[in-house]
Amino acid sequence: MIKQPDQSTQDPATRPGARPVLPVLSVANLSKSFGGAKALNNVSFDVMSGEVHGLLGKNGSGKSTLVKILAGFHAPDEGGTLHFNGEQVQLPLKAGEGRRLGMAFVHQNLGLVPSLTVLENLRLAELTKDGKAFISWSAEKAAARQALTRFGLEIDPAERVDRLTPVQRALLAIVRAFEEIEAARAITGKPGLVLLDEPTPFLPASGVAQLFELVRSITALGSSVIFISHDIDEVMEITDRITVLRDGEQSGELARADATHEKIVEMIVGRSISRQPSRKPVAASFPVYARFEALSDKMLQPSDLHVGKGEILGLTGLIGSGYEEVPYLAFGARSGASGTITIEDGAPFAQSMLNPAAAIERGFALLPGDRHGESGVDSLSIVDNMFLPDIGRFFKNGFMRNRAMVREARELGAEYEVRPNDPGLKLSALSGGNAQKVLIARWMNRSPLLLLLDEPTQGVDVGTRQQIFAALRKAASEGMSIICASSEAEQLAEICDRVLVFARGRICDEITGERLTKEGISEACYVSAGPAPNMTSTPRVA
Repeated sequence: MIKQPDQSTQDPATRPGARPVLPVLSVANLSKSFGGAKALNNVSFDVMSGEVHGLLGKNGSGKSTLVKILAGFHAPDEGGTLHFNGEQVQLPLKAGEGRRLGMAFVHQNLGLVPSLTVLENLRLAELTKDGKAFISWSAEKAAARQALTRFGLEIDPAERVDRLTPVQRALLAIVRAFEEIEAARAITGKPGLVLLDEPTPFLPASGVAQLFELVRSITALGSSVIFISHDIDEVMEITDRITVLRDGEQSGELARADATHEKIVEMIVGRSISRQPSRKPVAASFPVYARFEALSDKMLQPSDLHVGKGEILGLTGLIGSGYEEVPYLAFGARSGASGTITIEDGAPFAQSMLNPAAAIERGFALLPGDRHGESGVDSLSIVDNMFLPDIGRFFKNGFMRNRAMVREARELGAEYEVRPNDPGLKLSALSGGNAQKVLIARWMNRSPLLLLLDEPTQGVDVGTRQQIFAALRKAASEGMSIICASSEAEQLAEICDRVLVFARGRICDEITGERLTKEGISEACYVSAGPAPNMTSTPRVA
């Protein structure tokens, strides 16, 4: 039965008339040390049946370590205990133990196999069961279609996952997790637990609403969800209770009824954060640095735009509206269908003539939104990731100056507050936010003339966001031109001088001055996504 609104913030075990129930998950005194450093220190909390439990904290606060203990990837220090539906579980969890109990995980990288089909990804656990001599593909296809239909997803089970949109991939991973815990529940008769680790960054508002419906449907059946996110508004909307970690320890717990944005931020960072006022000078006060004319590709209709010297230009719209293509076209990372680029008073050149090497030579830099696939190299060290674009400057007389590289990487790590600041660590060893600091430091260290950003604070905590914003403001004040493509209206309102709103592959609005607020940008995105106007030409803002 769906929980009533007036009950949603109560502990299910203490609601009027409710019988005492065991927590689905109970952890006590969990700690984890790496060398002499405590990544997690005596963390204890319960997740009740039918509850959505928020887990918040800065990058490096211990969330990832906790998740890896729950998944059996890390063995905790001695003294910690874990109970699942009242059963004490031996730590570390053995392979397959979480699935047997009814725990499923949706990690930031989703855990899908791109080269396999939707059906094969969705039914992977069932298909790989020991002793299965025969697979009825017609039955498996019917089961996959039934699961997708149950959650309102119109995806072809035969489609390869690498051909799906980011939204479809995220929803597929979540449906698979829900199916796994329901399969375990059919055997044990006990509720399960789904852990969602940053599930919403690639989802539009409609996708987030759909995800939340999935979450509510699973909790209505008595199972539980741990929801990890840096989006405080989302956490306050969907969770019943919130546990906050800071520096590996619990800094507090809040019921949703008692939670405010300010309280949560203070618990996360240990102090209140005053937001910097937005810079909103008139766009014309910036001399034009780069002009893009008739820029287009499959998603983007021929569009004209420019960015000024020292200007932070925001690009936004609903997912799939075309704005997210601009940074990659401007860097030559993707070939466009048309377009010319003019730098200051130089001669225009065709976008098709540009490639990443030539863009770097011109003083351009690109930070892609796909941190793992396109931006960083997880298997390489921090120092290697920091200096990939200009490693040649450390060659001298035929020798690589490794000590100089490590020294400079450590200095950059200190400047951008990378934790831990160990240049020899692999990028994959860092939390998402700290990995992003490394990649931003890589490009800022080169002092590019044009910095192109795609979702620069995705998966980054509120404290780190302010550090990134401060670095961007400082760079712009020194003359750097910045184009920031983002779906986060609040971020754009805080740092941008001007924002272009896209819909159906076209620029449909330009926001400056008093309209440059979170509400103004969000409203423009949704107004623009209404019924298609009868347009005969692209609005020109160049």
